Amino acid sequence: MAHLMNNKDLEFLLYQVFEAEKLTDIAHYQDHDRTTFDGILNTAERIATDYFEPHNAKADEHEPQFDGEKVTTIAEVKDAWQHFANSGLLSARHSFEDGGMQLPALIHMAANTYFMSANPSTAGYPFLTTAAANVIHAFGTAEQKATFLPHMFSGRFSGTMALTEPDVGSSLGDLNTKASPADDGSYRIKGQKMFISGGDQDITENIVHLVLARIEGADKGVKGISLFIVPKFITNPDGSLANRNDVQLAGLLHKMGYRGTTSTVLSFGEKDSCVGYLIGEAGKGLMYMFKMMNEARIGVGLGAAMIGYRGYLESLDYARNRPQGRKPTEKDPLSKPVNIVEHADVRRMLLAQKSYVEGSLAVCLLAARLVDEQEAGGNEDSGILLDLLTPVVKSFPSYYGPRANDLAIQVLGGSGYIREYPVEQCYRDNRLNPIHEGTHGIQSLDLLGRKLWQHNGKGLKLLMARIHATLASAAQKEELAGLVGEYQTQLKTVQETTLLLGGALQKGQVDEALSNAALYLDMMGKAVIGWLWIEMADKALTAFGQADSADDQAFLAGKLQAAQYFVRWEMPEIQHQARLLQSFDRTCLDMKNDWF
Repeated sequence: MAHLMNNKDLEFLLYQVFEAEKLTDIAHYQDHDRTTFDGILNTAERIATDYFEPHNAKADEHEPQFDGEKVTTIAEVKDAWQHFANSGLLSARHSFEDGGMQLPALIHMAANTYFMSANPSTAGYPFLTTAAANVIHAFGTAEQKATFLPHMFSGRFSGTMALTEPDVGSSLGDLNTKASPADDGSYRIKGQKMFISGGDQDITENIVHLVLARIEGADKGVKGISLFIVPKFITNPDGSLANRNDVQLAGLLHKMGYRGTTSTVLSFGEKDSCVGYLIGEAGKGLMYMFKMMNEARIGVGLGAAMIGYRGYLESLDYARNRPQGRKPTEKDPLSKPVNIVEHADVRRMLLAQKSYVEGSLAVCLLAARLVDEQEAGGNEDSGILLDLLTPVVKSFPSYYGPRANDLAIQVLGGSGYIREYPVEQCYRDNRLNPIHEGTHGIQSLDLLGRKLWQHNGKGLKLLMARIHATLASAAQKEELAGLVGEYQTQLKTVQETTLLLGGALQKGQVDEALSNAALYLDMMGKAVIGWLWIEMADKALTAFGQADSADDQAFLAGKLQAAQYFVRWEMPEIQHQARLLQSFDRTCLDMKNDWF
């Protein structure tokens, strides 16, 4: 049986750390209670276990095929899609009036953990569809919503985001895809997009592409970009399909991971007849698409966390059941070998994984909680804090999730790198996430170059207020006082470094201040995850005395030990990073092209 999630962990995070039940105090969620929340989670776990996980390895081995005319995926993918659609999860976050469940983002994300652990490539299709539908719902016309959303919510149509171009990559301001106005108010789209996940498949009747393009005569750069709905099939107002649109699959790309999700090169307008419909106002396309991109960044973080989590649980199970070797104090060669979980170095690797993946899951759920506070609760401060944290939510799990998978392989030894065990695929799948939705470097420039200083630095002030509230609570517990002191030492260094870099940016020392931004993002990530581990330790210690069973006490003790590991083993690296950042080290910046 697959190991998808420690349900004790999810329950602890939802109901003790992030207090999910208090969300029902918000009017929009008042029809829910813990019973409905748990019902959704149980449904998600069942569908993920029964219909997603069983074909995870098969979809990896049997990639989608393109015969020059159509794409073929294995039958199990379509079956999983249909069960997901029938569950109502595609529209779960939307209002009752729109056919949704008015489900909190926190619970919706918790439900998604099972699918990302079970089969991230098949999960990509519904998750992209949900994100595309959210953009249309937020910015589309009434006619666009009526034409596309019911069928995206029902699972008849899927959705994609088409941003990247072969010669442009992440520099979206340089995109070349063009949009020409037509007499009927629509546009004709012409250009090529690359790395479009789910860009073609045989799972749904129609595919709704959200395409960034520049209207003829529009400004260069990001201000001239608009967003268009470009369906694979022209769609009538009642949702029925007309003729095939001029969107052609130029080919499939073959990735190292997520191999069950088609990765496509799409050509728009080869016959000059690709119909697109403008979303919102011209020139605001990138702003609209950022709604999808920011959701996707949090989703990438969750995916990275859960693929890492899956590998951790698989390696933990292996370590508990694999006898090999003896403890250093055992000199009798005839003595019974111990399971490798008894070896200190294996425990180190497992503890590192635990600290990475459970901390990563916590920061993703924090982001979802902030979405609820902002969107349903009307709390602008929560939105500002979410904006600041999004680069961390995307990048920390994407960096440390693959590191956890690497350690999982090491725990399994020779078995770790053969395909008969799932940890090998976990590593390949997860290695894509540091690149998905903006690389680590791009996220670091976004954080240090922009996010920290927005709203006069209010986001950072809000973050520090939350951190200090946690520290004040934890410091009152004798068992945590020392750990809080160690954390505070690292936090002070992060604050000092932030002020120094901010001052350099104000003085115009942009290249110097940003040249080592990736180090700063990692430093900030450690500070945020360390804070969440202190928070989890605080909540675990409170719950420990009320635990009903030895299993519950063992679970909570594990939280305390993982918090200790992260603060004592991982966070001290901040000091080294700070030395490089505060000295504006130019080792990388001064390297010359012809010196390589």
